[in-house]
Amino acid sequence: MKRVSFILGGGLVSLVVLAALVSTFWTPHPTDVISIANRFQPPSASHWLGTDQLGRDLLSLLMEGAQSSVIVAFLSVGLGGSVGAALGLLAAARGGMLEELVMRCADLAFAFPALLFAIMLAAIYGPSLTNAVLAIAFINVPVFARLGRAAANQIWVRDYVTAARAMGLSTFRITWRHVGPNVAAILVVQITIEFAIAILAEAALSYLGLGVQPPIPSWGRMLSEAQTLLFIAPQLAIWPGVCIVIAVLGFNLLGDGLRDATDPRLRTMRR
Repeated sequence: MKRVSFILGGGLVSLVVLAALVSTFWTPHPTDVISIANRFQPPSASHWLGTDQLGRDLLSLLMEGAQSSVIVAFLSVGLGGSVGAALGLLAAARGGMLEELVMRCADLAFAFPALLFAIMLAAIYGPSLTNAVLAIAFINVPVFARLGRAAANQIWVRDYVTAARAMGLSTFRITWRHVGPNVAAILVVQITIEFAIAILAEAALSYLGLGVQPPIPSWGRMLSEAQTLLFIAPQLAIWPGVCIVIAVLGFNLLGDGLRDATDPRLRTMRR
């Protein structure tokens, strides 16, 4: 049972990523072809999940929507995580005023609600996939900065780091050889959690018209377009919502499983 979260989360995440990868070269139907005569079609052999208000295949839209979510999540978390972790490791390595400056800047960033701040940035600089990535990446920087600094500070007091200092290794080499690798496992767990948050943020931005723009499909925009059609075709809102739930649940379960695998204290408690 200890591995259930990891296996189930990995399976759900694999399903989302596989759909995103497959949609780059194949979908059951083109998503940019409008056929008003075929709108609101029920599920059939030709359209497995039916069609939307413009006659587009719903399964194809969901597959390409997965691509948008995965791209935004990976780019934003990768960018924000890299910058934030680097700042956290630098703050722990240097200490003093630099550490204090980095942490106070992180505290200032935490003073703003994350999603609201992403919406504000996207609204100021215009709606696009690039700006959505930058906005979500920005709110990830303080998260990884604080986590990286806290984890690194625990490593810097270890005996093997003290021995490395006694051998004359520079701060950079100690960070590269000893501190960074030991902090990586903690950061990986946080990355999976931030993927789920990034997917929710991308869906929210697209729902408000501030994220991925047409003709690129997006789960959030599909929800926005379906809200006036709930009593006519509720499946247009149900399926994008289900996809968001699957993606978010998958990354959260995967993060929980990775945490159990990397934290010996939790492994002992759950025996």
